[in-house]
Amino acid sequence: MVTIADVARHAGVAPSTVSYVLTGKRSISADTKSKVRESIRALGYHPHAGDRALAAGRVNVIGLVLPLRAGLHLPAMMRFVAAVVTSARRHGMDVLLMTAENSAPGLRRIGDGGQVDGFLVMDVEMDDDRVPLLRELARPSVLIGHPSATKGLTCVDLDFEAAGARCVDHLADLGHRSIGFLGAPSAVYRRNTGFAHRAMAGFSAAAMRRGIAATAMPAEEDQEPVLRSVQALLRAHPSMTALVVHNDAALGWVAGSLRALGRKVPADVAVVAICPDELAEQMSPPLTSVRLPVEELGRHAVDLLVAKLEGRPSAPLLLLPPRLSRRASAPELVAVRRGTASSG
Repeated sequence: MVTIADVARHAGVAPSTVSYVLTGKRSISADTKSKVRESIRALGYHPHAGDRALAAGRVNVIGLVLPLRAGLHLPAMMRFVAAVVTSARRHGMDVLLMTAENSAPGLRRIGDGGQVDGFLVMDVEMDDDRVPLLRELARPSVLIGHPSATKGLTCVDLDFEAAGARCVDHLADLGHRSIGFLGAPSAVYRRNTGFAHRAMAGFSAAAMRRGIAATAMPAEEDQEPVLRSVQALLRAHPSMTALVVHNDAALGWVAGSLRALGRKVPADVAVVAICPDELAEQMSPPLTSVRLPVEELGRHAVDLLVAKLEGRPSAPLLLLPPRLSRRASAPELVAVRRGTASSG
């Protein structure tokens, strides 16, 4: 069965352009119209139910709302953009990236103007002021992240609370009894951003449950601030033998900061991160990590939005369970201590 996406590929244009030619909603050049119509004839295209809906009003464009705010690590955000774009292309859809810090006006303008079929919304706060607007808009939306109340919304996220707890349980099972947590930049916590608060809350609750001495604090993104934060953690717990890091930008400075303070990874301090696998594997030593499933989150978000566009039901909240991969940065504590004693 030939689809609008097939016609677009044959004509060398975007699916939205094919839709515009079919609907006459926008002005398209004569040459482009001719190419599209020739592709329709050559492929024998006849609209099926989904394409009739598209021709009646869909433009096959997703609005990805990613406000560029203080404390967001741009390389990490671009991983999400790539995941969304890749998944959208599988559905024959384009992506419009919206980066304004205050995204509410753009949501209303672009949504009411019919420039997109729906929205994917990132950097979600616990009490996000965009939520009432998203509930009102005629265009459907999916949040990558979730606020405190999800009624009337569709959200997909890693279970960050369980991720923070999984790090503690793994380290406690290895024998660690004093663990620090190095979190996101302070601006992220001040905005009450969901993923950061939930990971820290999960860490703290698990530490209390396991009887672990623990301190958690934010970390800024440069070398000196990371060093100061690590130093503060060691000052609070001189016997700290493990560190959980939930800050992609800080990861590259952690091992060097510990070395500067007389601690080696993993001989003196084990390190576990919540981050994408490829980032954990690039560190020296490679880091044990709870995987941030960027590709899965992007794919699920796009699939959920397409389901809403097609009128299919969806659950309000899809939480992906944390998966921990063991690497060199967090061996069993007893083995590390035995190896240190033997080398001495």
